[in-house]
Amino acid sequence: MKTVFADTGFWIALLNPKDRWHRKSLTLYQSLEAQQVRVITSEMVLTELLNFFSKFHSFARKEVALRVQQMKQHPNVTVIPQNTKQFDLALELYLQREDKQWSLTDCCSFLIMKELDITTALAHDKHFIQAGFQNLLNDE
Repeated sequence: MKTVFADTGFWIALLNPKDRWHRKSLTLYQSLEAQQVRVITSEMVLTELLNFFSKFHSFARKEVALRVQQMKQHPNVTVIPQNTKQFDLALELYLQREDKQWSLTDCCSFLIMKELDITTALAHDKHFIQAGFQNLLNDE
C-alpha cells in the first residue's frame, strides 16, 4: 500500500473551504481514498491543526475536533503519537538547521517520514522539498 505523510497545511486546507488550497486538497484526498493510500500524520500535526482553528467560532472548533476524532478512527489514517524521544530528536534537528525556517513540528514530521521510509508529503510549503521529500500540493 502506498503511504504519504499529511502535514498541518493539508488538513487545514481540507477542512477550511476558504483556504486557497481547499479544492486541490479535497480532490487529492478523494483520489487517495479511492486508491486506498495510507495516510500518516502525527499528534504534533493535529495539535497545530486544532490550534489553528482555536480562533474560529465554536461551531468550527467543534467540527474540526470531531473530524480529528474521525481521522484517528479511519482505517487508512495512522496518527503517530508524540513521545519524549521523538521530541528530543526533532529538537536536535531544529537546532542543527538554523539556516531553515522549519518548525519543530516540521522537524518531527521529517524524522517520522525518514523512519517510515515515506518520500511523499501532503503539504504546500517549501520545507518538505528542502528536506528532500516530494510535495504533492506544491505549485512549483
